[in-house]
Amino acid sequence: MSASTGTTASASVYTTAAFWERLWRTAGIQSVLCFIVAYIVQRILIAAVFYGLAVLNLMWFAGALRTTLADAGQNGWGAAATASSAALGALFLLLIAAVAALAYSSAGSENHMLTSGLNDFVWAGFVLTSFAHAMLIMAAAFGLWRPGLSRTRSSRPVSLPSCSSC
Repeated sequence: MSASTGTTASASVYTTAAFWERLWRTAGIQSVLCFIVAYIVQRILIAAVFYGLAVLNLMWFAGALRTTLADAGQNGWGAAATASSAALGALFLLLIAAVAALAYSSAGSENHMLTSGLNDFVWAGFVLTSFAHAMLIMAAAFGLWRPGLSRTRSSRPVSLPSCSSC
């Protein structure tokens, strides 16, 4: 028979953990860019695809944020980031589907009550996403601030001047 025919692992950059960690951490920037492109695009179905990609990248970024917070010992804030990104993703995908349905099937119909109801539902849904937004931002800000992972101008605490006559 022949010698060993085993395959060797590829030495590609794309198979390393560092590549994927960097990709997941830049998913926040990719999410913002996809949201901007979706906002600019006039065709609703094409915009819905970009909104979907933006939500997916936002959830990937929250996963990278959760890993960073867990490594820093902030598991509670990491869990809050995961839960809020899941709620935000679910609400966004529901609203994207409702807007696409409103634009293509019910807006052309003569049933104005249905169209008005769906429009009100979408606006109320966007208001509800504010709570998930706030929790995701709060989890990132407080979770990174407590262990000192956020960048500040100085690492020393600010001391306020004391008043001798008080």
